[in-house]
Amino acid sequence: MSKIEQIIEEIEQYIDRCKYQPLSTSKIIVNKEELLELLTELRLKTPDEIKKYQSIIKNRDEILNKAKLDADAMLQQTAIQTNELINEHEIMQQAFVKANEIVQQATNQAQEILDSATEDANNIRMGAIQYTDEMLSNMQRILANTIEDARNRYDGFSKSLEDTYSMIQNNRNELRPAEEEAAVYQEEM
Repeated sequence: MSKIEQIIEEIEQYIDRCKYQPLSTSKIIVNKEELLELLTELRLKTPDEIKKYQSIIKNRDEILNKAKLDADAMLQQTAIQTNELINEHEIMQQAFVKANEIVQQATNQAQEILDSATEDANNIRMGAIQYTDEMLSNMQRILANTIEDARNRYDGFSKSLEDTYSMIQNNRNELRPAEEEAAVYQEEM
């Protein structure tokens, strides 16, 4: 399990441990600092994981280059052997057949190595893409839940402020008749 997968698992476990918001079965109360710490740790680990996969892909190129060099060396060796055999008049026919077999074997081996290396590289690349997509999908889901929770908290806070404002306005309105009576009383004196 990679470090990113471990952190995502920690985030999921943290979310599972969070308490539900009162009167809700789908919204939870999260500790913002703790969630931000986990997200920061995930953000710091992601480049390391990507570098790891880039290194794997780079190794694919090295394998392909080595296979090509091996194939070229085999072809050169085959050419040398073929030339030596051709120089001997009595075994010229056998040398030609043998050289063709060696060239064909070298070509087949080189093609097998190239095919295998290409398949391995493609599998690694697809695995890295799938893994990255899964990580991003999990992060997207976590962020969507966090945004929804924050929006609900903001709406509740805004409603609370509006209620307080209305209560203050009502109290002020109730005080105005008392202010007017006091002003009339002072004029009479």
